[in-house]
Amino acid sequence: MKFDASKAHGETRFWKTLASLLPYIWPANRNDLKVRVILALVSLVIAKGFNVGVPFLLKAAIDQLSALQAMGAQSIDLRGLFDSQGLSLAIGLTAAYALARIGHQAFSEFRDFIFAKVAQHTQRAIGLKTFEHLHSLSLGFHLDRQTGGLSRVIERGTRGIQTVLQFMLFNILPTIVEVLVVCIVLAFTFGVEFTMITAVTIVAYVIYTIQITNWRVKFRKDMMQRDTEANTKAIDSLLNFETVKYFGNEQHEHRRFDQALAGYEAAALQSQTSLSILNLGQGLIIALGLVGVMGLAAWRVGQGVMTVGDFVAVNTFLIQLYMPLNILGFAYRETTQSLVEMEKMFELLDVERDVKDLDTATSLKLQTGAVEFQNVSFHYHPDRPILRDVSFKIPPGKTVALVGPSGGGKSTVSRLLFRFYDPQGGRILIDGQNIAEITQSSLRAAIGIVPQDTVLFNDTMEYNILYGRPTASPEEVREAARLARLSPLIQRLPEGLGALVGERGLKLSGGEKQRVAIARTILKRPQILIFDEATSALDTATEQEINRSLREVSQNRTTLVIAHRLSTIVDADEILCLKDGQVIERGQHSELLAKNGEYARMWRLQAEYREAQERLNLAAQAVRTTT
Repeated sequence: MKFDASKAHGETRFWKTLASLLPYIWPANRNDLKVRVILALVSLVIAKGFNVGVPFLLKAAIDQLSALQAMGAQSIDLRGLFDSQGLSLAIGLTAAYALARIGHQAFSEFRDFIFAKVAQHTQRAIGLKTFEHLHSLSLGFHLDRQTGGLSRVIERGTRGIQTVLQFMLFNILPTIVEVLVVCIVLAFTFGVEFTMITAVTIVAYVIYTIQITNWRVKFRKDMMQRDTEANTKAIDSLLNFETVKYFGNEQHEHRRFDQALAGYEAAALQSQTSLSILNLGQGLIIALGLVGVMGLAAWRVGQGVMTVGDFVAVNTFLIQLYMPLNILGFAYRETTQSLVEMEKMFELLDVERDVKDLDTATSLKLQTGAVEFQNVSFHYHPDRPILRDVSFKIPPGKTVALVGPSGGGKSTVSRLLFRFYDPQGGRILIDGQNIAEITQSSLRAAIGIVPQDTVLFNDTMEYNILYGRPTASPEEVREAARLARLSPLIQRLPEGLGALVGERGLKLSGGEKQRVAIARTILKRPQILIFDEATSALDTATEQEINRSLREVSQNRTTLVIAHRLSTIVDADEILCLKDGQVIERGQHSELLAKNGEYARMWRLQAEYREAQERLNLAAQAVRTTT
């Protein structure tokens, strides 16, 4: 027989995913949860014990009543009801049967109740670990992922945990045990023939269920993939709502989403059709098994070998057995599907971090905040170098500016300083400490940034400012807002600092979002500052105000300014001109103009652009005056 490597690999992943749950179900530091697991298992055993005893109590009650009927006990009046020892026994057996039923239900419900906290804790722990792990991964991972699809994987995976725990622990494993117990009971009580018919039925049922369910997995995976694609397209489109409106592409977006939904619809239909095939086959197998066993029991009753009570007991055993078997089929399907969904989530946990703290990493010992790049080389892809042997120093309390054409590597410098990536060559030092040898948390705590593209949380203005330092007082938040020139905006808003900024800050203008970013960086109070095109979205008047605030904030702080508008960095202590990943010029503003090189060329081009803008503004003003 040919070995199916893909199937073997799938089974390995199945058991690996299942094994990944165990540490969360039996957490080392939670004795209370361990006690709940034990109590749940004990309740399960007791409930199954009651369930196995039910047919015997019912058999005894029926046989007793049959014997009374044969002796004419049916004529006993109510006054002599309890004087009849046989009838009292029959009533007692009936009551015991009812109590066994109640006991089974009560301990089953208690099992679910006591285990609920374990299941919820497991979901919470794995969900939190996945969330923490995603935050620990490198920037490159998140740039390559689609947020909509990622959120869907986590949502389905955490939901699948509850399904797996419920069905695996309380349906599949107990049903297997119950099947073995019933087969043994049938063999010793009624005969091996009953056990053989029951066993053949169960084996045929299980084999059929597993084979068809495994066949259905591909449809389920396809359905999940289509669902993820549809969700990704929907979220991507809604996040870019303004762009859709700018180009009038609503119908285009509707068609893209409908195509994704059509793919999901087709996959869902395949899944439902295969489910009907599964259910039909399962019902046929159970019906044939039931007919075989009950026919044999009826024949033996006719032969006088078995009693009516035996017939009822066998029927009760089979009904009690086939009911969990029906659930077993459903449980196996749901468990398999949930494990497929969980597998995707656990794959996220298996993703290795590109940037990791060393085992020997220590916290940054911040003194003056001096920054130094020593022969740093970096590339995102080997065939496209970004930085080539870049070296520079930012002395404590000084300001160094990076300028140059787009794609020269300016923003990459800030990403390397934050250690979102590690350079392929050279070292980056802060106060003489290699940042590759210190913890990332202590490194990033020492650096503040105002990025070019500011994205805000869909929360209040206060929350977004407070994000710089969540423990800050309301007075400190208001002071940071004042320094960032946000006070006039806050005073105009009816809710003030409590105003919601919208998804990604869409309720604010580009300049307002930039000022919120500046405010939260001010609130963070870092020793090292990075301004990455911090005033790029501001008008000239606001830019001048913000620059005054930035100069005030950056006093006595080591500052790196990445600038496109050269007019904003003329006062920098040193200006580095980056081109093709190399520092081609360095010096102060006046020195670089005197060199008449790349920096001087850029300065002239921007001066010409400003003059052209001024002429256009004057012309527009003249037109308005004449009209």
